[in-house]
Amino acid sequence: MFCFRFHPSKMESSIIFIFLSLSLFSNNCNFFFQVHASKYNHGKVKFKLIHRHSPELGKMSGTTLGPPSSSRERIKQLIHSDTARLHAISHRLVPRRKNFQVETLRSSNLVELPMRSAADIGTGQYFVSFRIGSPPRKFIMIADTGSTVTWMKCKYKCKTCFDDRVHHHERIFNPKTSRTFIPIPCLSSMCKQDLARSFSLQKCHRSTSPCAYDFRYSDGTKVLGIFGNDTVIVRLTNGKKIKVPDVMIGCSETIFGNFHDIDGVMGLGFDQHSFAVKAAEKFGNKFSYCLVDHLSPSDLVNFLVFGEVDDSTLPKMQYTELLLGIVNPYYAVNVSGISIDGEMLAIPSYAWDLKSGGGFIVDSGSSLTHLVEPVFNQVIAAFQAPISKFKKLSLSVGPSEPQYCFGDVGYKESLMPKLEVHFADGAKLTPPVKSYVIDAAEGVKCLGFVPTRWPGPSVIGNILQQNHLWEFDLLNGKLGFASSSCTFDD
Repeated sequence: MFCFRFHPSKMESSIIFIFLSLSLFSNNCNFFFQVHASKYNHGKVKFKLIHRHSPELGKMSGTTLGPPSSSRERIKQLIHSDTARLHAISHRLVPRRKNFQVETLRSSNLVELPMRSAADIGTGQYFVSFRIGSPPRKFIMIADTGSTVTWMKCKYKCKTCFDDRVHHHERIFNPKTSRTFIPIPCLSSMCKQDLARSFSLQKCHRSTSPCAYDFRYSDGTKVLGIFGNDTVIVRLTNGKKIKVPDVMIGCSETIFGNFHDIDGVMGLGFDQHSFAVKAAEKFGNKFSYCLVDHLSPSDLVNFLVFGEVDDSTLPKMQYTELLLGIVNPYYAVNVSGISIDGEMLAIPSYAWDLKSGGGFIVDSGSSLTHLVEPVFNQVIAAFQAPISKFKKLSLSVGPSEPQYCFGDVGYKESLMPKLEVHFADGAKLTPPVKSYVIDAAEGVKCLGFVPTRWPGPSVIGNILQQNHLWEFDLLNGKLGFASSSCTFDD
């Protein structure tokens, strides 16, 4: 097992994203990474995030992505994805020493990327359009904070790989047609040491061989390919395109398992080789995202922003400590309690403590909110009285489904109690009722909480995060949030 320490130059900085799926198993080790301020000021970039159930993805040829056939199928797909996600997070929740050094940045860099919803094979919630190579080619990638490597389906030396997709003029990356693609040598220290955590293979067949990898995902999917560096193109909100050079990418020629519907993965995890860190060199030390209601009209867009969002219509942002380097590549926070209608629940303090095997993670790759049993039992008990007035129902969509569902005849949001999540430093998240009493099927409401075994992490899922702007300040180790309609001007 190999652990590394990253020492970028004093004028570099990193931005990490917190959303979306696909989690690699990783070896447990103390992980060291220094984050420094950036000298660059290239303006604002915004990416559209495409949710898995978006009609936009349903238009792709031969895909199963897009709107599900029914509300029941929608929740079934989300639960399937959550199960694999939580399994991977649980394997990573091992306390690790933090050794991040961050220097002050005084700039207002901003980059935005739009996001919409989409359907997948249980490995991703949000997708993003991504252009790579010279000349650049467009790919639809899973945006994933659980992955540190950006990779796409590729033809490098394999003559027959993905021939069916090539025949139908679908998106396959060919490094030989990109004048900026440079393979990483197998014999290099980069391959042998730095990329050991990214599943590089240590055996070199020839001295000229490129650095190969063998990824194993939490659902059993296996991806093999080679590492290289190439240029990524991003568009600023003023219309100008700029280049992000030397981004490490994976050319995946062999895939066993899922991923038949997607072009690849955008690695947004906390690692010096991820796209997130490379983007940070140009766009500052903050990133934000805003997710609209899953059931909102399709013209409302989820987005990811590099830089600082300055919007006068936002209420005052609340801030809490962001625990970096504890459960890489995820984002942990210090939760101190949950209240229902202003009354704090009798939840044992060890449930919030990372060192005791508990803790809370903010994760946009999980849909529902997963609570360890000591927390779940208290929250559900507080809802028993109000939901007992309605007919109890079952979704019957498989394991890990919401356990408390009821008919919506006579239902009003005003009949439900107010839930608040309290952070150790005084901040409070007050989600709208529709974010924790969710529409699960026609005529069926469910509490949007799922129990998970203790010890382990609790996870604040993306449905509970909806209709809020979330700002990740990596320079100061802070997580900011505020209620928002997610309709910012560019």
